[in-house]
Amino acid sequence: MSHAPIAVVRARNSVAPQLVPRCRGTSIQVLLGPESGVPNFITRQFTVEPGGRIPCHRHDTIEHEQVILDGAMVISLDGRETEVAAGDSIFIPAGVSHWYENRGSAAVRF
Repeated sequence: MSHAPIAVVRARNSVAPQLVPRCRGTSIQVLLGPESGVPNFITRQFTVEPGGRIPCHRHDTIEHEQVILDGAMVISLDGRETEVAAGDSIFIPAGVSHWYENRGSAAVRF
């Protein structure tokens, strides 16, 4: 017997940020996911402090859809560097190598 999904609203400030292993100056908040009653989708928010970095990595089966909420940073998608800023949207298909670096003086949230 399957259950119908329930609607979930979760305040960002109700989720404590956690430092991201192997990253510099980066924290994550998992806002929605299986632990909050959302079984098939995960919404995360990252904060990258000035000088912070998420090293190059890739996911064979996971794609990313991201929106820059605050600040500006440089990202690399398959070796191509691009500057992104608040209001920009990013789509990263599965299998694409990517990294993020905050070279500015203000935190970046995405």
